[in-house]
Amino acid sequence: MIGPTGAVRVMVATKPVDFRKGAEGLAALVRETMAADPFSGAVYVFRAKRADRIKLVFWDGTGLCLFAKWLEDGIFRWPKIESGVMKLSAAQLSALLEGLDWRRVHEARETVTPTQPS
Repeated sequence: MIGPTGAVRVMVATKPVDFRKGAEGLAALVRETMAADPFSGAVYVFRAKRADRIKLVFWDGTGLCLFAKWLEDGIFRWPKIESGVMKLSAAQLSALLEGLDWRRVHEARETVTPTQPS
């Protein structure tokens, strides 16, 4: 997938938005409803009323990027619709974009290296 990986901040607007909005309109929503800076490098995720559509807007350092996807079959797994913002990890965002249940993605657990007895 083209897009963010690693330690990127991902912010999800939990309330559906008007999907006629483009990059500039969504950036305005980031400022107004999420009280955030759309040019901070974070990825802002929006959903339509229909759960099969998603839009992301983010600043890549050279311009404002808009990513849109709709599923031909199935729906995206969304949090409960309410006002507010929710944070996801980059791995959870990848799962969401694939149409998988992002709630099943967890941080990697630290593995303890076994030591040989003396």
